[in-house]
Parts: sequence; structure tokens; C-alpha cells
Amino acid sequence: MGNEVKWLMVAFLLLPALLHAQRNKVDTLHTYWIDEVTVTSSRKLSKEIIPVQIMEGAQLEKLTVHSVADAIRYFSGVQIKDFGGIGGLKTVNIRSMGTNHVGVFYDGIELGNAQNGQIDLGRFSLDNMEAVSIYNGQRSAIFQSAKDFGSAGSVYLQSRTPKFEDTERYHIRGSFKTGSFGVVNPSILWEQKINDRISYSFSTDYMHTTGRYKYRYKTTGGYDTTAVRKNGDVGSIRMETGLYGNITDGEWKSKVYFYHSERGLPGAMVRNKLFHEDRQWDTNAFAQASVKKHFSNKYSLLVNGKYAYDYLHYLADPNKDATLMYIENHYRQQEAYFSTANLYNFNKHWSASVAVDYQWNKLNADLYNFPYPTRHTILVSAASALSFEPFKLQASVLGTFVMDHVRTDTLSMENKKQITPTVVASYKPFRKVNFHLRGFYKNIFRMPTLNDLYYTFIGNIKLKPEFTNQYNIGFTYAPNIRNKWLKTLELQTDAYYNEVKNKIVAVPTSNQFRWTMMNLGMVEIRGVDVALQSNWKLPKEVSIDTRLTYTYQKAQDFTDASDTYYGDQIPYIPWHSGSLIINAAWKDWDVNYSFIYTGERYDQRANIPENYAPEWYTSDISLSRTLRTKGIRYRLTAEVNNLFNQQFEVVKCYPMPGVNYKFILTIHI
Repeated sequence: MGNEVKWLMVAFLLLPALLHAQRNKVDTLHTYWIDEVTVTSSRKLSKEIIPVQIMEGAQLEKLTVHSVADAIRYFSGVQIKDFGGIGGLKTVNIRSMGTNHVGVFYDGIELGNAQNGQIDLGRFSLDNMEAVSIYNGQRSAIFQSAKDFGSAGSVYLQSRTPKFEDTERYHIRGSFKTGSFGVVNPSILWEQKINDRISYSFSTDYMHTTGRYKYRYKTTGGYDTTAVRKNGDVGSIRMETGLYGNITDGEWKSKVYFYHSERGLPGAMVRNKLFHEDRQWDTNAFAQASVKKHFSNKYSLLVNGKYAYDYLHYLADPNKDATLMYIENHYRQQEAYFSTANLYNFNKHWSASVAVDYQWNKLNADLYNFPYPTRHTILVSAASALSFEPFKLQASVLGTFVMDHVRTDTLSMENKKQITPTVVASYKPFRKVNFHLRGFYKNIFRMPTLNDLYYTFIGNIKLKPEFTNQYNIGFTYAPNIRNKWLKTLELQTDAYYNEVKNKIVAVPTSNQFRWTMMNLGMVEIRGVDVALQSNWKLPKEVSIDTRLTYTYQKAQDFTDASDTYYGDQIPYIPWHSGSLIINAAWKDWDVNYSFIYTGERYDQRANIPENYAPEWYTSDISLSRTLRTKGIRYRLTAEVNNLFNQQFEVVKCYPMPGVNYKFILTIHI
């Protein structure tokens, strides 16, 4: 596993002795077994036995970001692939295992894309978001759907759930954002209390931007000119409505979601071609519902259901760009999903669960010789949890059964079945010190996507699943602070070793103009994630919150010992990265400063000077003031993003915006 991780494990094992001297200085703190995604204090989250990072409510509102993708940048161990500009695709990669190993859940049910396995996080606004959290491995719960056990890492998006005081009947929040790139972004949220058991919400926003911004274009010898990023315009509308209810010893909720956008795809700057004319239209809609019922102190039931429809229209028109070959494709996906999860508590220390999920996917496209695949997936999970005062243990097994069907004159992938285990443990060595050790092992895989298998001329039906093995040890330490100014302090540290086998990659065939998908890769990832949070209460009503993260990753390609790049760092994974957030509040004023750093890396498999990608870092700052009059609350915010006009590329040849501004008015009624 490498000397670096071995020494980190030694240090990890010695750390409890260093804390032993404090065991009589602090009060006893109780631990909690969290069995669902809820908005909780950092104290409770620090005791989860799976590494978790969360941002919620006020913290999200104060950040100078407005999409889920931008917020996730501030978590440790995460890379966001941003293909440039407002309209560029934004996907998440956790601990270098690849985008397809990340499950993205919206209000407890996974967002799907059987076509390519990627969820564009840029289309999810924070205006209606209550919490964003990331789990390595899986959640610390066993009372959940089988899908929750099925990813190497997970992103959970929790939208706002209406909450009312006794005399309140409704809430209204409206906002308007404008600024650089011709941004016009109004939004509104309505929450209504129907009766003591049922509430309703409706949220919508519209966003338009020209996506035009200046950047410096680098040629041999350095930056020599300034160009304007074109064809980055976006027009989008999002609408969602939810109905929420309480039943005796339970609850239910339902949601309908609709999103439509038209955008230009600014493309890569290659061979002095500085802009493109490709266009893309997206429509995403789903309806989902969930019911949870505790029938007794022993038995509980969770039922989830969902139907989703996704449409993508892509156009490359040579009438607008003579260098293009005419391409116009339409893709239509459908998904139906149903899940039941059962929890049985044998006693206060021991519980067990069984969940069964079924998912149906269908993909249609107007491509030549397209096989029109349909996929049936059955997942069965069995899990058990033991919880004692100092020690917690979880074990789970997930069975995955996949069957593909295609039209009769085309071959399909062979049926797949896999059994994958997970073991998780947590230990609190000192009764009076809020210090927790934790560790987990997880074996999981991702199926080849429908594009990997069936895309015309490229797909390969012989592909094997891509497996990962994850090993993690870590600790959390949150001392009971008795300082005049420092009120809370929390440190989380995790060391990990991951393996990715049978990595699915595109490789050229004997015809250099035709590529195909193959299982080639073997990647080993060693890393450390650190997160430190604090809260300060200073004189004269000044409050300061800080969050600092750091990640070290050594992600090496061990595919073929004969390759010149054997053992090199894999593309776009920096050795060092980190972030800093500082928020200061005084009376009705808020100042927020945020900093992101991504270290040097390479953009190809070979770590040679020609493929070197330099480090980049950005600073954002915002100033807000809250005003109140006659029961109405106003919040005015001014933001400056990329304060020092850093010229950088997250992905090579996709330049990012320089300094830009935004102004926001938010009204709460």
C-alpha cells in the first residue's frame, strides 16, 4: 500500500495516546447513530462512522457560489471537471475513482443517466437547496435503499422541506441575480401549510447569460493576446413542486421536477480554433415519491418510487461553422425505479435491514444502426449494525443483477451478477474525550454504460464491470472548548488506499479515425483528506466561522509495465489541493472570503513537460446586509469572483472566466 500510507497509519494509531491526557478535562458527549440524511449540527456529523462532509442552509447562502458543482469544490478529496464557461459540463470525481463511480441522490433517490453515467451538477441551483453532503463509501445508515450501497462515493442533495411556526401559514422567498456575462437570474419559492400534517412547496428559477468573457490565449512563448469566449450562452428554466405529509409514526413526500435548457457548447481551443458553434438542448423531468413508516419499535418500512424522462438534442451545423461535419442527434432516455427497505431492531444494540430495488432503463437515439438497448437492474442488499457505547460496527452485502436487451439483429452484453461487501467500524477510546476512530473497507463496481456497450462503431459488448477496492482509516476530534472567544473546533482526517481494476477507457483501433471501449486500466490511489472547522465569538457581536480543507493524492497508472508512463500520476489529479472559507458576521452585515487551490498536475497519461498543467487558485469575496421591515426581510449581496483575475483552465483548452461580479437581492416574506 506504499510507505506514505503505512506511516500515516502508524501516526493514526499513536494519536489516541497523545489525547489521553485530556480525558478528564471535558464532559461526556453522547454519540448518535444517524440512519438518514438530515440537517444536523457538525457535532453529530463528526461522529458518523463513514467520512462525511456537509454544507447546509446559512453556510450555502453565504458562499459566493450558486450551483451544486461550485459548492462541492470546497470539499476535500473532490475534483470537479469543468469544461469551461457558464454552459460547460460540470461533473464530480471523488478520490480519483472516476465520475461514473459517484452516485448523486436528490431527496434520497438517485439521479440516473444510463447513457453515459454522468450527472451535470451545474444544472442544480442552490436557491432551493437545504444541504449538500458527500460520503466516501456509503452513508452510515442501514435503513436505506439498495442503491445507497451501490456507489464508491455519493453526493446527497437535500432540497428545502417546509417548516412552520405555530402561527405561520406560508413562506415566500424571491431573489434576483445579475452581473457579469449578462446574467439575469430571477427565482421564487413558495411554501404553504395546508394543515397540521400536510405542506406544499413550489420553486422555480430562470437563468439567461451570454456566457461571453475575456481570457488570455496562450501560444508558444506565453500569453500573447486576449480573446473573447463565444457560444457559451445558456437559457434555462427549472420548476419543481413538492408535497409533504406526516402520518402516525411516519412521513411521506413527493416531488415533480422539470428542467429545460438551450446552450452553446464553447468547445476546446485547439489548433487556433477559438470558438465553436455546437448547440445542445436538454429536457429533464422526473416524478418521485417516498413513504417511511415505523410500525413498531421493532419494524420499519421505507418505500421509494420514481419515473424519469431525459431528452438531449445535439446539433453541429456546417452552415454556421464550415469546419464542422453536419451532425444532428436526438437521445431519449426513460427510467422507472421502485424500492422497498425493511429495518428490524432486535434490541437497542443490534439492528438489521433488507432492501430490494428494481430499475428499468431504455435508450432511444437516431444514430445509424443503433441497437435501442433496454436494461433491467435488480439490487438486493442485506445489512446489519451493532451499536454499543464505545464501539459501532456495520456490515453489508449488495447483490447486483443486470440484464440488457437489444433489438433482435444485434448482440447484447451477457447478463451480469456481482456480490460486493462492505465493513465499517467506529471506536471511541476515551469516555470523556470527543475523539472517534473509524475505518471501512468497501468493494464495489460500476457497470459499463449504454454508450460504452452500444454506441455505434465505438461500443464493446465484451466489456467487464469496473471494480474498486477502498480502504479508509480516520478520526474526528471535537474538543469541548472553554475558551472566551473560540467556541467550537472540529478536525477530521482520513487516510485511504483505493484500487480501480478493469478501468474502462477509449483506445484507438487499427484505424486511427475509429476508437473503441476496452478494459485496460489499473489505478492505485493513496491519499489523505483533512478538514478543520471552527467558530469564534468575538467582542461587539462579531462572529467568525472558518473551514479549511486539504487533500493529498498520489493516483498512479499501473496498467502496463511496458508503458513509458507506468506509475505516472493519472490525468487531471493534482498531488495537492485545498480550500479556505472565512465568514465574518456583525449585526446585519456578513463578509465571506473563499479560496480554492489546485496544484500542478498533468493532462495526459504521460507525465512529460508537454502535458504539464500548472497550478491555479482563485479568491472570491462577498458583502451582504440584511434589512427588516414590517415582517419582510431583505438581503443585499455584492460579489467579486476570481478577485485577482487568475487566468486558468480546469480542463486543458477550456479557459475559465477572469474577474467577474454579481449582485443579488433576496426577499423573505
